[in-house]
Amino acid sequence: MLTRRALLSAAGVALLAGPARAQSGYPSRPFLVLVGYPAGGGVDLIARLLAEPMKAAFGQTVIVENRPGASAMIAAQAVATAAPDGLTLLAAAAGEIATNQFLFKDKMTYDPQRQLAPVALAGIVPCVVVVAATTPVHTPPELIAYARANRGKLSFSSSGVGNPQQLAGELMNTMAGIDVLHVPYRGAAPAVTDVAVGAVTMSFTSLAAALPLIQSGKIRAVAVTSRQRMPQLPDVASFAESVPEMKDYELLNWFALFATAGTPAPVIARLNQIANTALRDPAVAHKLEVQGIVPRPLSPAEFRDFVDAEIRKFGEIMTRANIHAEP
Repeated sequence: MLTRRALLSAAGVALLAGPARAQSGYPSRPFLVLVGYPAGGGVDLIARLLAEPMKAAFGQTVIVENRPGASAMIAAQAVATAAPDGLTLLAAAAGEIATNQFLFKDKMTYDPQRQLAPVALAGIVPCVVVVAATTPVHTPPELIAYARANRGKLSFSSSGVGNPQQLAGELMNTMAGIDVLHVPYRGAAPAVTDVAVGAVTMSFTSLAAALPLIQSGKIRAVAVTSRQRMPQLPDVASFAESVPEMKDYELLNWFALFATAGTPAPVIARLNQIANTALRDPAVAHKLEVQGIVPRPLSPAEFRDFVDAEIRKFGEIMTRANIHAEP
């Protein structure tokens, strides 16, 4: 007996096999792309940038709907329980996929690895490590040396508990053997502003949040948390390239597209192809890069492996640092 999943998969092969797919019945209705954040942020930008090539490829309307709340888990839950037809998609950050399951163990109502299918990695968002302009630190080795010379005296800010910014700082502490104190803020803007005025020593933040104060000369970028330098900051070294004991260091936020688990593989492959083609467009890449997002196209299989590895990494850091949500 054919199962519903087998029928969907067979239909997906037929519908996407050739140029006549626009007449084949797929997509049978408008796409719905859910975003668990307010309009105007990085994930929202990704959703709207990818909506245009999807609309052009399929000749179908693509609706982007913002459903913020519960640390983006409302939107993720809706996609996790939707029909597996590739018409309801999730534009997501690392949080609702890789960290919330450790942060909100008792509140999580979906299983990202079991109920969501990775479609396309839109881009990575390295943290930029910034210090006040008056701090005698200019490079990653100088930052680590400064922390070792001032044990128990330094602090780093992030935009909240359990986010990739905090995890980047905790991973620095572990790999470098230092003890910089985490100070969580409600949002990136105050976390970065307090670096400029000396309330905290450093911040792990996005380039978009830090750039105005970097350009005004009030703070200085001294490191990035990706393995390679960011194209937006070519003169700022990574921890991995410049601190020997941190040669394997990398901690990123990332933005991506997911479907409901069980969506036919040919549908996911076609959506991945459309997204990756868009990400290689210089105009699209530029729009991402000005927001501190570095495009990183991957195949569906590569992206699934990436997600699994990120979940393991984030879980290990959060367990080791005993990071959990406030009750």
